[in-house]
Amino acid sequence: MSVQHYQASQFKQQASDALANQTLRSNFRGAMDYLQQKRKDAFSDPQELAQLREHAENIRQRCLSKLPQLLEQLEKNCQANGIQVHWAEDAKQAQQLIAELIQSQGATKVVKGKSMVTEEIELNQHLEGLGIECVESDMGEYIVQLAKETPSHIIMPAIHKNKQQVADLFQQHIKDFDYTLSVDKLIQTGREALRTKFKQAEVGISGVNFAVAETGTLCLVENEGNGRMTTTVPPVHIAVTGIEKVVEFLSDVPPLFSILTRSATGQHITTYFNMISGPRRAPERDGPNEVHLVLLDNGRSQAYADEALRKTLQCIRCGACMNHCPVYTRVGGHAYGTTYPGPIGKIISPHLQGLAQTSDLVTASSLCGACEEVCPVKIPIPSLLQRLRHDAKLPAAEQTPSLKGQASAASWAEHTAWRMWAWLSTHPSIYNWAMAVGVKLAKYLPMPMGEWTRCRNKPELASQTFHQTMKRRASKSVTRSATGGHANGDE
Repeated sequence: MSVQHYQASQFKQQASDALANQTLRSNFRGAMDYLQQKRKDAFSDPQELAQLREHAENIRQRCLSKLPQLLEQLEKNCQANGIQVHWAEDAKQAQQLIAELIQSQGATKVVKGKSMVTEEIELNQHLEGLGIECVESDMGEYIVQLAKETPSHIIMPAIHKNKQQVADLFQQHIKDFDYTLSVDKLIQTGREALRTKFKQAEVGISGVNFAVAETGTLCLVENEGNGRMTTTVPPVHIAVTGIEKVVEFLSDVPPLFSILTRSATGQHITTYFNMISGPRRAPERDGPNEVHLVLLDNGRSQAYADEALRKTLQCIRCGACMNHCPVYTRVGGHAYGTTYPGPIGKIISPHLQGLAQTSDLVTASSLCGACEEVCPVKIPIPSLLQRLRHDAKLPAAEQTPSLKGQASAASWAEHTAWRMWAWLSTHPSIYNWAMAVGVKLAKYLPMPMGEWTRCRNKPELASQTFHQTMKRRASKSVTRSATGGHANGDE
């Protein structure tokens, strides 16, 4: 299966293409309006929301502050429970490790629950190259897989598609499909097609929402039941997660679970909450014979090493920042060209891929703060974006190496211009003289000035507009003074 790939380095072109796609924009607008309202309804009490966010932030920061110790504790307790723990430094190592586990079983059929980490390491494509069939069991992921695309949202992978597009996909890929636009019938059709895959699968792969160090328990949040099928029907279960998902105590899970589900889909609780603490034991009648946990770094240690950037790892993958972002809601997830799109993707992706590949993403924000306002764990996304912009632009000679790809967007000319501006701003007399000269010379500037005039007037026209506005206001002020009243209805 050839999957359609998008590149973070081509964000501007991909965003332009998305803006020109009216069907895509309509699909996203309707979906985002719905999700925003659902979240608003779920948090009807502002005081409760504030307290929950504060509590969730404290939990995540406490757990991250102890991350190395908690990972060791998690490994120890998982192994005591019969869960085999594996460590992967990067995507390639994770691919190889998981493939070896599958091949050691002589397996060729795999069913996979929803997992953004496996999307991050491009596991499906790697397994396909080895002749291993890996079928997505989450309905949204299944639709995206049939379309040979990648997810456009971390919670709702197929949110960019409408029911007619899904029906057309099913007609193309599912034998004897009775064409319908009924959402319920479409979902039923997908479930029937997947039911056979669960029975045939020799290995099940899932993600992890929370890994509890205290008890060695893997927690999985879902709505469709596919996660439970994936982790219990096949004889081998492989769970894959980023190292930041560990929490210290089992009591840390309920508050995070509560604010996660309400932030993500507006639900007070999901249909299923799975707690996996080991393989099948006698006399249990269901469950896998083996459970493996793969802990992935892939740039997370780099973020952890910097106290400011460490806040990126607080994310619990709810998607609320995407649902409220004025950029994401208009261009969708594929425009970003990264596994994690939207505001959270802009601050996570530089650690996974480096700033050289993602420097355009850190500037693809209005810094309006909507993402930080709705984040359930209070990640200061705008501040982190500003930090990443700074790291991408600052000349290498002035960097303290900590983030791969630093200075990748540095420009000697731009840096020199800002230094000159800083010098001018601290010398008022020279600044005033330079501005006076600049105003007089502005009329000689060409009308088109590249990117500057693509969405704004050139300085001369802006100056003229400003002066005309000021003259009109002065004229109205004189009229009011002369008449003792208001002119033209102004107040």
